Amino acid sequence: MAACTAPLGAASIRFLFRDQYLWKTKLLTISYSLKWVTRGFAANVLSQSVEDHLSPSYGGPIEHYTRLVAEGTLNEDPHQKAVLEKLDTLQQTLRGYDNQPASFFSKMFSKTKVPKGYYIYGDVGTGKTMVMDMFYSYVETNKKKRVHFHGFMLDVHQRIHRLKQSMPKRKAGKMAKSYDPIAPVAEEISEEASILCFDEFQVTDIADAMILKQLFENLFKNGVVVVATSNRQPDDLYKNGLQRVNFVPFIAVLKEYCQTLQLDSGIDYRRRNRPGAGKLFFLTSEPDVHATLDKMFDEMAFKQNDITRPRTLNVRSRKLILSKACGTILDCTFDELCDRPLGASDYLVISNTFDTVFIRNVPLLTLSKKTQARRLITLIDALYDHKVRVVILAEAPLDDLFVQDEHHDDHAHEVLDELGIKQDAGSSLAIFSGEEEVFAFQRTVSRLTEMQTEEYWVEGDRSTT
Repeated sequence: MAACTAPLGAASIRFLFRDQYLWKTKLLTISYSLKWVTRGFAANVLSQSVEDHLSPSYGGPIEHYTRLVAEGTLNEDPHQKAVLEKLDTLQQTLRGYDNQPASFFSKMFSKTKVPKGYYIYGDVGTGKTMVMDMFYSYVETNKKKRVHFHGFMLDVHQRIHRLKQSMPKRKAGKMAKSYDPIAPVAEEISEEASILCFDEFQVTDIADAMILKQLFENLFKNGVVVVATSNRQPDDLYKNGLQRVNFVPFIAVLKEYCQTLQLDSGIDYRRRNRPGAGKLFFLTSEPDVHATLDKMFDEMAFKQNDITRPRTLNVRSRKLILSKACGTILDCTFDELCDRPLGASDYLVISNTFDTVFIRNVPLLTLSKKTQARRLITLIDALYDHKVRVVILAEAPLDDLFVQDEHHDDHAHEVLDELGIKQDAGSSLAIFSGEEEVFAFQRTVSRLTEMQTEEYWVEGDRSTT
């Protein structure tokens, strides 16, 4: 990868010592609502920064996209443009839309038809998030939320837990009344947002899979409009997952309230050649590589108003102990981040606390390390979504890290026996085959490639914020 081949030495960490970029300060002051234009994960940006193109005079996303193409900031992509034309129309339809009428009377007699949302799917790096964020930027309502799907489901489970805890305790000798918190949770969310935009809609957790139909059915009935991006087409969501038969009805609900759009130009814009931020991906076979990473960490830490020490983070009701950090710089091993029972909530706290993370000693990710691979995928999703910068030390080049082997998994066989599933039938389940991890790891490789660019590195600098 071009972004990883810069020589060692001063050039390898030039991003630490170069004079301030002329456009850096402007870049960091762009509001979140227009953040899409600088996020290379979605945009096929050719060269210059685009903050000068942010203008309230644009009528909507398609006009803005057309202007950026005309000025040479973006390459025109007919697939992106076709999706944007649909989203532009929806954006106009949603002007002033509110799923919660001002009064009970108007709510009872309102005949406003709820517009259908969109479910946008396609291969990695083709611009799905860019077009969704462009749409989100122009939707004229304060009641809108744009979230990563991981974070949304974490919030849903926390709300469910809170509502269950608020119920009166069962008296001794009496049966507890059944309580279903999903509809009240959907009502809460519906009151907070008329429009929900989800990035990376994916279902890998059985706990999520079992509640999605009821949750989204209630959201849609409450007038919430959903626009989502995914690498999976709707029929392939939770493919080969455990108890998928109970999940399938959700797909019908999704299709009823969201039109499906494919965005697949065959181009991964994240992997196109762009100026690198220096050498950020190292191999364990390189001589004195740990000393090199130690030096990088020390030079970054020198600029922090802190000392290098262990750090303890609060993650909900527990403590997450990290062995080495300084200010906004974290230095961890793969085992520390991915071999412990950590999840999306831990990685979101890390992403909010640090702007640079060293991940050392990433091994070959065979199916015997499928659980750890899933954690790495979730970790990179969180770091990427929060523009956290990474330095990685791995056993193999990025494209070769994930290996599908024929490892004999005794634990998987025990789980199959407990579920009463025959071995041959179980081999087709994504949870045991690693198919879902292979699919998701393609996205991880694409994102890590972009995370080594100069543009990403500069945008992720929080030192001036």
